[in-house]
Amino acid sequence: MLTGELKSKIDGIWTTLWTEGSTNPLTNIEQVTYLLFMKGLDEGELAKEADAELLGLKHESIFPKGRSYLRWHVFKNLGDAADMYNIMVQEIFPFIKGLGGKEDSAFSVYMKDAIFQINKPSTLQKVVTALDGISMEDRDTKGDVYEYLLSKLATSGTNGQFRTPRHIINMMVELMKPTPEDIIIDPAMGSAGFLVSASEYLRKNHADLFLQAGLKDHYHNDMFFGNDMDSTMLRIGAMNMMLHGVDSPNISYKDSLSQDNIEKDKYTLVLANPPFKGSLDYESVSNDLLAVVKTKKTELLFLTLFLRILKPGGRAAVVVPDGVLFGGSNAHKTIRKEILNNNKLEAVISVPSGVFKPYAGVSTAILIFTKTSAGGTDNVWFYDMKADGYSLDDKRNVVETNDILDIIERFHNRQNELNRGRNEQSFFVPLKEIVDQDYDLSINKYKEIEYEEVKYKSPNELINKIKLIENEIQEGLQTLEGLLNEKI
Repeated sequence: MLTGELKSKIDGIWTTLWTEGSTNPLTNIEQVTYLLFMKGLDEGELAKEADAELLGLKHESIFPKGRSYLRWHVFKNLGDAADMYNIMVQEIFPFIKGLGGKEDSAFSVYMKDAIFQINKPSTLQKVVTALDGISMEDRDTKGDVYEYLLSKLATSGTNGQFRTPRHIINMMVELMKPTPEDIIIDPAMGSAGFLVSASEYLRKNHADLFLQAGLKDHYHNDMFFGNDMDSTMLRIGAMNMMLHGVDSPNISYKDSLSQDNIEKDKYTLVLANPPFKGSLDYESVSNDLLAVVKTKKTELLFLTLFLRILKPGGRAAVVVPDGVLFGGSNAHKTIRKEILNNNKLEAVISVPSGVFKPYAGVSTAILIFTKTSAGGTDNVWFYDMKADGYSLDDKRNVVETNDILDIIERFHNRQNELNRGRNEQSFFVPLKEIVDQDYDLSINKYKEIEYEEVKYKSPNELINKIKLIENEIQEGLQTLEGLLNEKI
């Protein structure tokens, strides 16, 4: 968690950029990210150099000899703002863009179209000084700093970026429990929140993977995949992953629903909150997706995509709009039948609409399923989430009520859920009952609501009570009128 002091420093950087002419939140996040990355590169090199000297080993620096000014600890001390700015634009930024030495290196691909857009030398100097005052050697702090920067998107109001709250992402990752052998994808990755959370979960719960060369290499190079169609978000997402310690995430500029995406049976875990609305080039949508669900609704096409790209036995935890659960079109029913009959639907978690405020008020649910291509659904676990630890209005203030820990505990101990009644917060529903209800997955279709019996007084009693009140009013008016007459 960030302290108030750290938040104040970051807010100060934001204010500096904003007041000096840079008002686009995405642009500001990008520019600060470049500087954070530059700072992190030098800190990493200093640590490696210290280790090499201690052990008497030779170390080859990533920084060219004779150009120490490329390094943060030298650059930050340049006294003249104009010199600092010229070196950044002419040497440091091109160096960062070409890091890796090859045009097709992962980092070069992310940075190919990057532009340094802090346009005033004095502004750059102020931001560098402020960032230098923030210690980010600890990876958790570095991640929190970055997440706090990304949270600025939620208050921007004009970007249209639909960020999934971090605590909801973390809950979904905790539900899925990624393993060191998993191959994880978010086909609509945005700022890579799901991938970052999965990487942090593995660091926390499977730290020994870094002691095994094969698993360590898999973690850094072949575990995390993400696609997006916004080049700015790709850069931000890539930086987010790298700042969280994943060396070479597989992040691509790709329309996951298009014919160009031919992936099949490749991944073991999907974590995603795909777009519900927006523009869709129907003519370019993959034919094999349309063969399953002929629709223009992106949420249904993405569900079909998840089933295609998962390996048999692969799992998915995804956010969907409520309409997916009960929509009556052929496409809606087809995808629900596909998941229920031909694969294994494990859980439907109903999420209150306020969770995505202030930037969206849509009601959603989380679907958890496993690809089997041979059925396997017997009982589906439903949970009626009522609170996530924040108020469900635009302010999203912290509150005490929070179902997240309960959801995680109950999901991982579903054997204890079999005898729960339909009037409780979670319960099982057998497949046959869902089929009988035309494959409807909305929780209210199955939840039993207990109504408290309210006894009302008879009409005559109510009339007599009204008469008594009327008499009291008349008596009061007569008393008041008498007092006024006495004064006259």
